[in-house]
Amino acid sequence: KYKKQEIQLDQIPLDDSKTFELLSSGDTTGVFQLESAGMRRVAKTLKPNKFSDITALVALYRPGPMDLIPQFIEGKHNPDTITYPDPTLKPFLEETYGIMVYQEQILEIVHHMAKYPLGEADMLRRAIGKKKKKLLDENKSRFIEQSVANGYKKATAEKIWGFIEAFANYGFNKAHAASYAMIAYETAWLKANYPIEYMAALMSIESNSHSMSRDEKIAF
Repeated sequence: KYKKQEIQLDQIPLDDSKTFELLSSGDTTGVFQLESAGMRRVAKTLKPNKFSDITALVALYRPGPMDLIPQFIEGKHNPDTITYPDPTLKPFLEETYGIMVYQEQILEIVHHMAKYPLGEADMLRRAIGKKKKKLLDENKSRFIEQSVANGYKKATAEKIWGFIEAFANYGFNKAHAASYAMIAYETAWLKANYPIEYMAALMSIESNSHSMSRDEKIAF
């Protein structure tokens, strides 16, 4: 209204340089999911320059996978440091600089290495997340045997199973992370391109929120 412009958020470009400059500067107060001091520090170090970086950041900044953030950042800035558990897994891990970030990557790797049907691979993912030991023991043998039958060395299959088993305890669903990342990007885009209007709106909402009763906040 102030600029006499109509904005369609579903049509904004996902490669806006102002937005990524703002994210890389760590000036993310008021940006969805990226407001905390820790997240601002990570954003400044990572310097995201594409949407997939934001998606991965949302997924990694959790108690479990947080330890992988330095490796992720190093891989982004120094591609020579990127390593893969096996060269054939590069197509599945290249986007995330050689590390597992999403649950979907488990499905792809199990399907690729051991030829699990995708439905069974998803059941395995859930079994790992819920620590169903009997099912895990059965699938460990199956995964290793079928991977070996598919041309992988046993030691390689065992190593990758260890990664999968550890990762699935905290792995994020990519679709969930991307949904969060889209709202993060949209709010960052608004702040970068319309800072006065965005911050005025943000402060108005915060002011109204603080004046609400507990029941009103729940209803809101």
